[in-house]
Amino acid sequence: MADDAATAEQEREALNSGTKPVADSHKFDESRLDAWMKANVEGYQGPLEVRQFKGGQSNPTYQLVTPGRKYVMRRKPPGKLLPSAHAVDREFKVINGLWPTGYPVARPYGLCMDESVTATIFYVMDMVEGRILWDQTLPQYEPAERHAIFMAKLKTLADLHNTDYQAIGLGDYGRPGNYFARQIDRWTKQYKASETVKHESIDRLIEWLPKTVPDDDRTSIVHGDYRLDNMVLHATEPRVVAVLDWELGTLGNPLADFTYLLANWVNGAIAALPDLKAHGIPTIEEYTAEYCRLTGREGLPDLNWYFAYNSFRLAGILQGIVGRVRDGTANSPQAAAMSERVPLLGEAGWRFAEKAGAA
Repeated sequence: MADDAATAEQEREALNSGTKPVADSHKFDESRLDAWMKANVEGYQGPLEVRQFKGGQSNPTYQLVTPGRKYVMRRKPPGKLLPSAHAVDREFKVINGLWPTGYPVARPYGLCMDESVTATIFYVMDMVEGRILWDQTLPQYEPAERHAIFMAKLKTLADLHNTDYQAIGLGDYGRPGNYFARQIDRWTKQYKASETVKHESIDRLIEWLPKTVPDDDRTSIVHGDYRLDNMVLHATEPRVVAVLDWELGTLGNPLADFTYLLANWVNGAIAALPDLKAHGIPTIEEYTAEYCRLTGREGLPDLNWYFAYNSFRLAGILQGIVGRVRDGTANSPQAAAMSERVPLLGEAGWRFAEKAGAA
């Protein structure tokens, strides 16, 4: 079984890791980018080679290779887009705010709002070397190292939630308060704009969630998609050296991030493991207790509402990808497969809703 898991991990990493030639739909005038880099990136020296990263479903991400160093460019995709999606300027804003604090993000070099350079807005940051791990169960590691990685991931999330966003100039990064209500409204609109097939469970969640929103007790920076494969680990140490993909970041309730992270324990790969302790992974109770200790909480409320919300939100994100397949702007050849996951997420979300009291 371990060998099968390791093989599956290798196959997934091969599909999502590394670079490829730039897709025809995402090509641009590289000479204009080279000129912009010379004018705006300290220490930049060409010649420039542009590659495209394989992984990711959303904003096209490029590796910019020069003789001296590598950079990463995140770019708004061309074509028809959903309202408020692909705001790479917001990604740059939060990375630029966090970088001086020592929080593990890639060093930001510059944001370009001039669409004449690459046809859409973009930003450039440092290329952080290390490990990106795709299989949440970490089959290739021993229990002690698995445990250390899980605790490093949690500590890095708590550090984000403990950051004084006002003090680092991110007071206008989002609107404090009513986070869940606003998110439900946002993803409902985006889901409906991308809808290709009617799913009863999704419609039920769209009706039930806004009526049952819990009180927003805290506001922090939230990442919005905090998971193992959106971070770079040190090459040899169980330490996060960069948190990636801030597209869904904003100011909001930190429990959105934490309960999204917990989803793997109740509806993901971790849930399928027979003995978490023997595997080296903390139980959901242990993880929750440590998160509360790190963030100064005495405990958490019933989590089933949050699991229902996260299932719906993820269904909305994936349906957006399906809609972009329909519109011809999807960034990945695997994007069409997302349509199969949407109803499964809707059904899982409704089961959590029923546990939270939905009838």
